[in-house]
Formats: sequence, C-alpha cells, structure tokens
Amino acid sequence: MATSAHAPRRRLVSHETYELVFSTVYAGLATNLLVVVACLPLVVLAMTTDPTASWPALALLAPFCTPALVAAFGVFRAITADGSAQVVRTFWRGYRQHWRRSVALGALSTALVVVLAVDVRAVWGHAVGAVAIPVFVTLIVLTLVASLVATASLADHPTARLGDLLRASLFAGVRRWYLTLPALLVLAMLGSVVAARPAVGLGLALAPLLFVAWGGARYALHSTLGTVPAQAAVSR
Repeated sequence: MATSAHAPRRRLVSHETYELVFSTVYAGLATNLLVVVACLPLVVLAMTTDPTASWPALALLAPFCTPALVAAFGVFRAITADGSAQVVRTFWRGYRQHWRRSVALGALSTALVVVLAVDVRAVWGHAVGAVAIPVFVTLIVLTLVASLVATASLADHPTARLGDLLRASLFAGVRRWYLTLPALLVLAMLGSVVAARPAVGLGLALAPLLFVAWGGARYALHSTLGTVPAQAAVSR
C-alpha cells in the first residue's frame, strides 16, 4: 500500500515546551538585569576599585543590595508557583515591600561579618590566634548561614519579627547543614565567577546560582519548622 508523500510530520518539541524554555530564559535574564540595576553602586565600585582597599565602602553599600536578593527570591517563588508570573512587576513589588527589613537584615549581617573578620586579622600571627581564629571563622560561617536562610525566607514570613526569623534561620541552618552549606558554596562559586568574568557572572550565572541557593536555604527553614509552603498561586 502506498503511503502519502504529504503525511504531516510530528513535532519533536511541543509548543508548550518552547514557551517554557523561552519564559525560563527570559525570567533568568530579566532577574539578572534587575539585580544588577538595584545593586549598581556596589557593582560599579567593586568593578572599578581594588576590593582589598575599598572594602569599607563595599561593606557600607552591601546592606542596600539585600532587598534586591529578597526581590529576586520573590521572583523565583512566584515563577515556581505560576510560570506566567510577571518578572519585573514581581521584583519591584517585593523590593518595595521588604526594603526596610531587608536592609536591616543586611546591615546586621554585614556588621557581624566585618567585626569578626577584623578580629581574625587582629589575632593573625599571634599565639592566641590558634584558639581564637577557628572560633571567629565558625561565627562568620554561622552568621552567613543564618543570613542566607533568613533572606531566602523573608518574603514567606512578612509579619515575623526579624530577630525571631534570624533565630529560627540559625537553628534551621545548623540542623539542615547539608542544605545550607552547599548553598553557601554555590554563592561562593557565583562570587568567583563574577570576579573572574563579570559579564558571564552577572549576565548569565547570577539567576541560576541564586535559584539553587534560594531553594536549599528556603527548604532548610520550612522543613525544620514542618511548614513547607505549598506552591499556592501568587497574585500577579
């Protein structure tokens, strides 16, 4: 029996798959751009100066980038719940809504890390450093863990007191260390990529690596509390 020469061909990739890929790439690139714009003073200073010499100014600017991270995490949350969520509107809404608490969280975390790092430098090379430095480094890691978990979960708990959220985040970060330590390593990888190739780090790798860190840190808190949030619809 002869077959029709004009039989329709089946598509290897469905239209829905194209839309999913396009929306995911768009969300990543748009989030990259929004974070860079929101952190532009810090980015410009870091790219145009020697960080070892300009670290005091970088430390002063760092807390004002925390709202951008919280807003980016809010975008990830919205897209995970609803793939059609509007990235730009979601980002700036989260940025405005959580700005004050985010800056307070960033300022507290940055101050603790700076003080501990200065203490490490002060005792470096002294006999007391053999005992003090491991303690200071451990406190730095605990501060970073608690700050990361709190930042990733801030949008999920808009009415929680910041101190309560930090205590819960510290407990969860230590208890779920197998989630939070890899998340910190991912952020360290992001920092190394940005330092080596700023265009690649800020233009391509930023959103994917932040997404990985956000997922691990957020799940660490909610799984510890036993209240993993359902992926409810997020208003657009």
